[in-house]
Amino acid sequence: MTAPDSSPGGLGGPGSPVRLDGPWTHRDVAANGARFHIAEMGDGPLVMLLHGFPQFWWTWRHQLPALADAGFRAVAMDLRGVGGSDRTPRGYDPANLALDITGVVRSLGEPDAALVGHDLGGYLAWTAAVMRPKLVRRLAVSSMPHPRRWRSAMLSDVAQSRAGSYVWGFQRPWIPERQLVADDAALVGRLIEDWSGPQPLDEDAVGVYRRAMCIPSTAHCSIEPYRWMVRSLARPDGIQFNRRMKRPVRVPTLHLHGSLDPAMRTRSAAGSGEYVEAPYRWRLFDGLGHFPHEEDPVAFSNELISWLKDPEPDR
Repeated sequence: MTAPDSSPGGLGGPGSPVRLDGPWTHRDVAANGARFHIAEMGDGPLVMLLHGFPQFWWTWRHQLPALADAGFRAVAMDLRGVGGSDRTPRGYDPANLALDITGVVRSLGEPDAALVGHDLGGYLAWTAAVMRPKLVRRLAVSSMPHPRRWRSAMLSDVAQSRAGSYVWGFQRPWIPERQLVADDAALVGRLIEDWSGPQPLDEDAVGVYRRAMCIPSTAHCSIEPYRWMVRSLARPDGIQFNRRMKRPVRVPTLHLHGSLDPAMRTRSAAGSGEYVEAPYRWRLFDGLGHFPHEEDPVAFSNELISWLKDPEPDR
């Protein structure tokens, strides 16, 4: 297990590119054989926030205080290999990454959590709800279909396969890593701009993500889950995972999506409710792209908090 650098300017020091100042508290939590960085705020029922690519915990900077003010314990974690968490040599398949998440829930001393995942974090939230249902109280997913729906869309929908071309590009050895960090991670900025709606993220925010991607090994670790998702399609481990994901989600589920998302088409995400045997709510944000929680954080937070507080969310 590799430990984050605790020296000034490293992952744990005062000049850290990922331990950014704010009303939250930073700390490390041990789980599933690794150490994970979290930012947390508030007291109450646990809400675990899971970031996507090419971001890290800071993508939830608007939701952390909103959830804390609403009476929740809000925790945004860095996934394995990203941000301030350990960069291990292996363990980037979705089953293990989902166990990272539920392991952090246990390490925080909580009986369960409402999982809120965006993009890859959403893929893992779906997975955790199936694999460890007793630890998932509710499920909210943004910009990502159910894993079986994702697999079907990428293989059978030409338009979605084209929209997700970056995933196919990640299958090449070493080249994607070099491209991600070239010119101070300029590609990260272009991806965020291309995937956003009419109101893209501001340059300062994009700069934060670019600096975080330039931390050694981050680009490689960020790509590894996508390599597994494609390379395992015809392998026994991938077939077993796909079969395992047939089990229905049995917790209330909120599915959020931007109507203008160019990376994950609305048609690909819609229909994931067929895998949920519990109240399921679909919410489409008009005029937003792949990052609705950052493009319109107030609307996103209000929708999420209203649903979390609803004792009987309708199907």
